[in-house]
Parts: sequence; C-alpha cells; structure tokens
Amino acid sequence: MAAAPTLRLVPFEPELLPRVLPWFDHPEVRRRLGGRTWPEREFALRAAARDEEFRGARVLRAHTYVAVDDAGAPVAQIGGDVHDRWTVWDPVAGRVAAEHPGRAASAAYVVDPARWGHGYGRAARRAYTAVADLADVEQFVLGIEPDNAASLRAAAAAGFRPLTTEPDAEDLVHLRLRR
Repeated sequence: MAAAPTLRLVPFEPELLPRVLPWFDHPEVRRRLGGRTWPEREFALRAAARDEEFRGARVLRAHTYVAVDDAGAPVAQIGGDVHDRWTVWDPVAGRVAAEHPGRAASAAYVVDPARWGHGYGRAARRAYTAVADLADVEQFVLGIEPDNAASLRAAAAAGFRPLTTEPDAEDLVHLRLRR
C-alpha cells in the first residue's frame, strides 16, 4: 500500500463550505451522512452552548477541520465533539451500558469522492489525532456502519481498533484509538 499523503488541517470556516458541499452530492456520501445540510450543521454545533450531557457523557466542545493537501486543495472534512469520557448507550434501558474513562473525541468525516482510494481518509484521521486543539484527548472514537468496508479499513490503517463489535442502535460499530 502506498504511503498516506501528508495533510494539514485547517479550521472549517464558512469560506470553505462551497469547496466541501459538492462532496455531499455523491450518492454514497448522501447515504452515509446525509445531504448538503451535514457540513452546515457543523457550524451550528460549534456555536451551540456546551457542557450538556449526551448519552451519559458531558459534551465539552466541538472541532471541525478541512484537510488540505500540499497544494492547499481541500480533500476531506473531519470533526466532532469532545466528551469528558466515552459511553456506550443502551437505548432500550435508557441508560449507560458501558463507560470508558478519559477525555474522548468523536469524529465524523468525509473524503472528496474524487480522491477515494488514495489514502486521504487514513491521513485525515491521523492528522485529526495529532491536532493541537485535541492535545487533551485520551481516546478518539469513530462510529462506522459495519458494511462500510473501505472506511473500516482506513480506520484500521490509521491505528483504530474495535471498541464494539455489534452495531449499536444507530447501526454503528465503534473503533477507538488511545493515546
């Protein structure tokens, strides 16, 4: 396998939105993440009040970035919330089923469909775990649909290991990278 490209993360700002939005027109991206409202939602999350609880963990803040290549071209978007810990929620019981201590960052991401299969997903995940804004994070958690083989492979190549093996209520398996 070829070496992953070198990427730089820049904060996701409104001026980058026109460069990212077309990625959400791809049928596979729409199926996995939804349409063009997904990246716009990131701005609302970043501006929202923090320190609320979500599924048994306290949400502390949110960070979203655009990964750019050596020429400065956007190639991926990645980001999510930072929690005081990671929890596994049992929706039937309405309670936390498992708790993983240590500050945790969740992440959702999308790679420009024109660049799929070239290591950009793996490189974006690695860059995300190294960004200075997340230096206090002890564990990074990705939720991936079990049938998304390409994303599961890219996460494993970036060092993520299974945290759960069975899909949760949102049909996601979780992979984790601990510092």
